[in-house]
Amino acid sequence: MRFELDSGLSSLQGRRARNEDFAGVQAPAAHEAERGWVAALADGVSGAEPGQGEGLMAAQTSVMSLLRDFHAVPADWDSSVALDRLLGHQNAWLAAYNRRPGADGRPREALTTLTALALRGRRYALAHVGDSRAWLLRGGECLLLTQDHRMERRDFAGLTRALGLDDALRLDHSAGELKVGDRLLLTSDGVHGVLPARQIAALLRATPGAQAAADALTAAALAAGGHDNATALVLDILGLADPGMADLAALGEALPSPGPLAVGAVLDGYQVTALVADNGVHRLLQASELATGRLVALKMLHAGRADDPQERAMLAHEIWLGLRLADAPRHRRRAGSPGFVRVHAPAEGASHFYAVFDWHAGRTLEQLLAQGPLEASQVIALGGALAQALSLLHAAGIVHRDIKPANLHLGDDGQWRLLDLGVALSPRAPAALRELHAGTPSYINPEQWQDPPLPADAGSDLFALGVTLYQALTGRLPYGEVEPYQLARYRRDPVAVSRLQPSVPVPLERLVLRAVAREAKARFETADELQLALERLAARDQVTPPRPVRAAADPAVPWQIALAISVLLNLLLVYWLVALPH
Repeated sequence: MRFELDSGLSSLQGRRARNEDFAGVQAPAAHEAERGWVAALADGVSGAEPGQGEGLMAAQTSVMSLLRDFHAVPADWDSSVALDRLLGHQNAWLAAYNRRPGADGRPREALTTLTALALRGRRYALAHVGDSRAWLLRGGECLLLTQDHRMERRDFAGLTRALGLDDALRLDHSAGELKVGDRLLLTSDGVHGVLPARQIAALLRATPGAQAAADALTAAALAAGGHDNATALVLDILGLADPGMADLAALGEALPSPGPLAVGAVLDGYQVTALVADNGVHRLLQASELATGRLVALKMLHAGRADDPQERAMLAHEIWLGLRLADAPRHRRRAGSPGFVRVHAPAEGASHFYAVFDWHAGRTLEQLLAQGPLEASQVIALGGALAQALSLLHAAGIVHRDIKPANLHLGDDGQWRLLDLGVALSPRAPAALRELHAGTPSYINPEQWQDPPLPADAGSDLFALGVTLYQALTGRLPYGEVEPYQLARYRRDPVAVSRLQPSVPVPLERLVLRAVAREAKARFETADELQLALERLAARDQVTPPRPVRAAADPAVPWQIALAISVLLNLLLVYWLVALPH
């Protein structure tokens, strides 16, 4: 789903010598869509000398720097944090500028109000200082979102807070949920200082189109006798993207977890058809969507963990990862190789907090290996599909951390899929997940067991995939069952694949042994490199012939060889005695 927004901006000078208002909207680039939109309106404060123009400079630089830098902050920053830090830096610059006297020796007054909105996922974040304002029109009701920082007395009227006024900036912050059809409005005091709130609301309701509404507001302000600059920025929410991490975290905090659900129970339009798994932390259920009849998988917290805020945050992160992968660039995928199970965004009005996945009939690799090792061609196909999935994960800055046969699924459609992103790391992972030493010991690379341990990274996933391929070919683990910190297991190389399965082709054996090498520098560096090596194996007209299998040794053969050597020596001796001259 894409975030769709229509914006309109109108700024009229009025009777002032110059227009010191400044406003703008910045859309994210295609590869930054998840970071959302940002909009801001600033109203420069006129100095004692009308010709100085420092208020306009303050307004322009404040809005332009915010719009320019908002999409460059770290991806794991919350929108409110990004607004606070960027505006804090701008305030420090303006305050330092104002401490230095101008060229004519007069004090500088580069001050401005500013109201900013960040629209991300399905939420907005608001930062505000001064007496510009933000409004929200929803369902016909117009709500003022800000409070003016202004003191009004008989003998004094002025701002108590503004950018550049003090070294320490105090911003008002708020946040809320977005809905399709919302209309957001930013105004300078040249609009709301002249028009009453009821007239602003009436114009917002009556005027279709964001640009037309902005024009109507500023025109009405001047027509009502306004002398100040009049600026209005209107934002119409036409479509919402899938929920972001902040949206999902908020849902995880607000909604209860489902209680025990028996077969036949109904939850938000899903009827439970089977209990699939229960590991004490999560419960996985198969369910049928009543409206369509399609099967889905429902993942929810176990009753004993339902009130654990850390587990809720981790489940929210898993849903967010699934939605993010669904929107990954399509050029990173191959036709017919999705690599992951699709996750669905929580439905609007959901009564409980849980994850919904597509259901795929089939079996896990663990279930397949219970019947014996796989053929070489099957392992090549498995490795290629999973290396491709890991390439997509790692390009998105995600480390799976739990690659193993139980998390690899072969669907009835013939596609391999990587399951369970519950312990995966990303730049937005909650603190509890970062601190968790996750994974299954026998599949964890030795670098994570050394002292001090190295954190899991993309190489950890590649090592775990190598262990899985070795196991798929031989039915055994390359280093046996490993217990935590049992580094002795890694003091000798794994048994050659061909000793356990002589039919395995030589190139495939070399590839797998390289993937599970004891030293990290000897392994594949990236998932793309591993995928390319597997594709080269798969692309051959026929797999390299296996080593010839020797027949069982005949116990009489050594005696026959010894007899032949003895006869040959005797013949040479006779020839020497008879034929050679004495």
